[in-house]
Amino acid sequence: MIEILVLAGLLLGLGVIASYWRNARIRALARERMEISVEVSGPSQPEQIPTARLFLVRHHFLPWMLGLLAAGLLYFACGWALPFVIAVSLIVSLLAARLESFLAVRRTTQIETQLADAIDLMVAALRAGASIADALENAMRESGSPLFPQLEEVVGRIRFGDDRRTVYRGLTERVPLETFLLFSSALSVQSETGGSLAPTLASVGRTIRDRIEIARRIRSNSAQSEVSTLAVFLLTYFIAVLVWRGNPEQMHEFLATKIGQWAVAGTILLQAVGLVWMSLISRIRF
Repeated sequence: MIEILVLAGLLLGLGVIASYWRNARIRALARERMEISVEVSGPSQPEQIPTARLFLVRHHFLPWMLGLLAAGLLYFACGWALPFVIAVSLIVSLLAARLESFLAVRRTTQIETQLADAIDLMVAALRAGASIADALENAMRESGSPLFPQLEEVVGRIRFGDDRRTVYRGLTERVPLETFLLFSSALSVQSETGGSLAPTLASVGRTIRDRIEIARRIRSNSAQSEVSTLAVFLLTYFIAVLVWRGNPEQMHEFLATKIGQWAVAGTILLQAVGLVWMSLISRIRF
């Protein structure tokens, strides 16, 4: 009976995650189709404007799917007890979520650093007498992924005569970061009021670099606590291995009882609580 309930729970969880992923994919496809420009009919077709996607797509459901798959593998293939399966699957999900968050933060830092470098190039070009479109194109050519496709679409749409404010607003929608909002706001204000853009962009570039520097310092300080917490987690399993090697029979008898199983599972669950707590207190908000 327990096996049937566990299997039903796993199937239900996988179904919910698959449904969420399908709906998210449909919404993403709908947004992409709405952003594609309508082709002009006639003997001469204009060159297609490059269409950039969101620079970062988060997969919040993937860690929990990995946890459910690990639970099914441990329970049905390895024959582990239910408390161990629940605890280990939760740890796997949380560790995978931390990895996904780390990759997202690294990609965000990369595109913000590229934006700061691109702004420096734009400031130099503007002070040399270039137009805004030429400065953007020069910065685009010197940029790499993931910033290049975003600036490529901005330059392409400006060249094709789209409204500049709409183009800049589209950039902030594709890259929903405060640094890009500041950059787009400076360009939008200049397109409406005129004036020299180089001093404003220079101030924006310094602000972005200050934000990046502060974020790096915060991460470097929080990394010490994260490493120490990880060391405590690994030390717990190291002690468990030593106890198992010293008295395997008593350890086996202890884990065979319900009290032993829930005691070990409770320890792993407390570690999961520690992971969540560490993730919350080390999150950067500014």
